[in-house]
Amino acid sequence: MALLTVRLYGDPALRQPAKPVEAVTPEIAQMLDDMMETMYQEVGVGLAATQVGIGLRMLVLDEGTGGGHTYVNPRIVDQGGEEVDEEGCLSIPGIYADVARAAWVVVDAQDRTGAPIHRRANGFPARVLQHEIDHLDGILFIDRLDKVTRDRIKRRIKREGFPEGAVAHAGVL
Repeated sequence: MALLTVRLYGDPALRQPAKPVEAVTPEIAQMLDDMMETMYQEVGVGLAATQVGIGLRMLVLDEGTGGGHTYVNPRIVDQGGEEVDEEGCLSIPGIYADVARAAWVVVDAQDRTGAPIHRRANGFPARVLQHEIDHLDGILFIDRLDKVTRDRIKRRIKREGFPEGAVAHAGVL
């Protein structure tokens, strides 16, 4: 396995919608393994392929249930409710804000072998899935904030950059 470089806010790769994975091959499985290793190394709970410069619809996450999960070509097919909670992002280190998300989602995808997944998630796992699927569509969590808050964060990043050695706290997506 290999550690991948997490792209930071401002990198054009983060704004490019990912393309569907045509077939789950050994190369795709290796990319997923590398993404999983990178997510754990960066102390994250989720990582989308676009965050490491891979333009394919894939993500990995750790739901805290004993190991990571892989999703290939994930899409939200149903959702409901609303919850507001703090989010951060490996691609925007040191920046946190409250984001409104659906309280629950149903996601269809494939696993690392190509087998279908139909997953209902509530609470934090639902939030992580929504955050990472947004990445695959070129959307960052700050895009979901009100304009004033988003502009303040952008000005802060432009003025100060990212905090030196910013380390994710538990639950960074």
